[in-house]
Amino acid sequence: MEETIERYRNHVKEVQPENSSSVEDAQWQHLKDETASMAKKIEMLELAKRKLLGEGLGSSTIEELVQIEKQLERSVSIIRARKMQVYNEQIEELQAKEKLLACQNAMLNGKCLGQTKDKMEEHRATLQSADYEESSDVETELFIGLPEKRMRQDRKK
Repeated sequence: MEETIERYRNHVKEVQPENSSSVEDAQWQHLKDETASMAKKIEMLELAKRKLLGEGLGSSTIEELVQIEKQLERSVSIIRARKMQVYNEQIEELQAKEKLLACQNAMLNGKCLGQTKDKMEEHRATLQSADYEESSDVETELFIGLPEKRMRQDRKK
């Protein structure tokens, strides 16, 4: 029994390196194929990019040129739509800011008018008190006789 187990272990050791090397080779081959495929895709994308930028169009057919033109028109329309969206958002923000500033302006005008009314009332009160003081200078005493005598009496006081 022990000999059988020992032979099995030896056999597994011999077979295992053969399998692992073939698996590694398959993985390497897969990676090489994938790398080559990715390189082709990158090259095609760069070629398409150059064509969209207007470079290297000499070898293009009319059909390719028409297709590039349509792609550019679609791209431009998408860009214009986005630009309009940004403009509309900015307009909305500015309109909201305008309303806020108008409201603040109205509040400040109200405060200013309130202060102006207070100042006008103070001014009126001052004028009325000045008028009252001027009117209080009027003599209310009763004198009998000529005004000349009154003047003399005021001088004596």
